[in-house]
Amino acid sequence: MAKASWQGTNLPRVGGFNRAVVLDAIRQHGEVSRVELARRTGLTAQTMSNIVRALIDDGLVTENGHAPSTGGKRRVLLKVVPDAYSAVGLHLDPERITGVLLDLAGGVRMRSRRRVPDDTSPEAVGAALARTFHQLVRRSGIADGRVLGVGLAVPGPLDAANRRVLGPPNLAGWADVPLADIVEGRAGLPVVMDNDATAAAIGERWTGRADRAGSFVYVYLGSGVGIGVVLGDQVHRGVSNNAGEIGHVHSGGGRECHCGRKGCLEAYCSMRAIVADWRAATREEPNGEPVAATYESLCRSAADGDATATRVLRVAATRLGQALASVVSVLDVDRVVLGGPALRHVAELVRARVAKVVDAQVWAPKVRPVRVETALIGDDAGAVGAASLVLDHAYSPRLTTLLGS
Repeated sequence: MAKASWQGTNLPRVGGFNRAVVLDAIRQHGEVSRVELARRTGLTAQTMSNIVRALIDDGLVTENGHAPSTGGKRRVLLKVVPDAYSAVGLHLDPERITGVLLDLAGGVRMRSRRRVPDDTSPEAVGAALARTFHQLVRRSGIADGRVLGVGLAVPGPLDAANRRVLGPPNLAGWADVPLADIVEGRAGLPVVMDNDATAAAIGERWTGRADRAGSFVYVYLGSGVGIGVVLGDQVHRGVSNNAGEIGHVHSGGGRECHCGRKGCLEAYCSMRAIVADWRAATREEPNGEPVAATYESLCRSAADGDATATRVLRVAATRLGQALASVVSVLDVDRVVLGGPALRHVAELVRARVAKVVDAQVWAPKVRPVRVETALIGDDAGAVGAASLVLDHAYSPRLTTLLGS
């Protein structure tokens, strides 16, 4: 697949954009020389030298040995300083809060998991999120001022402009909650918030470096189903910042969805829907355990070769593949990445089925063959993505930066 890369400009008025382009290029390639950076970004040697010197002075980049000799002077290699800065990511799932502390290179330094409190009021959940943040920072021993901020990954829909969560389906009473402000007040650091699928896509791009450059669709499979869209290294959020709600696209059939409509993809492919289908097939009665726990048991059974569990998962994966074939054809991307906790134990089973369906149904497969892959980040995709929101906001090149908006 062709890898997209940012091109810089030698106009001094957009030096901030150039700086982000160079840092992103170093981060993506791990170790790279100034000459290679200039070639990849289109910047002059003098502009590159000035930017690299500033990045080194700021402690973001360091020189790290030399490239192998090619007959002339050996080139000095540059790399990002991982512990220069960090960010904390918090993922709010209907049943669990997951937190990570991510370094500048995309490495996870600390993890934390806790159940959502029995009191699911916004204030109580906000307090639990802030406690997770403080716990991660305290355990890490990171110096004051080295944590850039907090990222929140939450179920949509969102009112991004006002930093509010609008009626997530599995959190009763959350009609219009200023969650980012609640957590920011308790954490004492800036908070960036996005829906969990978009956050996970950003996390995949940040931690995947060159392997996730360019364009792809990230499918987040958790309690529900959502996608994050990356086009030309830029995340596409839509006019209301709610792009990617594939879970509520009509997928045929008339099954009722928790959103109040009928036939939504999530009514067939969510954890709850798959568990219900499995119970109907096995005539097993609910035993009172959480849906996520029953779903994991189902997936373990499928991984162990249980025919009924395998069939139920393949039926759901078929519907998912049909929906993704349409997404791929409309967006003209050549890579689909599957991630999230719902893939635990069954990632290859689901990937193989989705790939087969997409390959059969996507438009013009010979012109644009589509690769379906599993994510580079695992169960913590939402939290890693949330932390990546902060790093991405601070250090990734943006068209808005170039345009001055």
